[in-house]
Amino acid sequence: MAHANDKEKMLAGELYQSMGPQLRAERAVAQRLLAQYNATDARDEAGRTALLQRLLGAVGEGADIQPRFHCDYGYNIRLGKRCFINYNCVFLDCAAIDIGDDLQMGPAVQLYTAAHPTDRTQRVAGWEYAKPIRIGDAVWIGGGAIVLPGVTIGDGAVIGAGAVVTHDVPSDGIAVGNPARLTRSAKQP
Repeated sequence: MAHANDKEKMLAGELYQSMGPQLRAERAVAQRLLAQYNATDARDEAGRTALLQRLLGAVGEGADIQPRFHCDYGYNIRLGKRCFINYNCVFLDCAAIDIGDDLQMGPAVQLYTAAHPTDRTQRVAGWEYAKPIRIGDAVWIGGGAIVLPGVTIGDGAVIGAGAVVTHDVPSDGIAVGNPARLTRSAKQP
């Protein structure tokens, strides 16, 4: 099925141009909501929740994002219940970012769904594509970790601080390093 516009192409994982008027306008809306969110008082839980509900595709009960938070569009991000996302996280959500319940995320974690062709001609011409990121239930992601496009992290997995996750991590797996490598099951002593 041929997709008519760049947003449809982006969401389908096809090559698209991000600088067209529709996607630029949608990023501008997200940036205005993020500016409001990042300026909220820590005691204004209701106000923060209301802004997250306007910005994100889904917000589970008890989800908490500490400012400063950054994303491209917002509507591609779905948070489960009781997710905790610490300060200064960046979610490039050109494709879906689906996060299960009970996530613990350290500060400065980066989730990148956006990617660029390796072909220089396509890249210079402004083409890009996106692949979704899926994070299961009860995952712990240490501070400064980076998750690359198309990665799935299974339930109960642990991602070490500073890890660069380039491949899927199975449920209960522990991945550390750059590039991240599986060290053992989280269920082992």
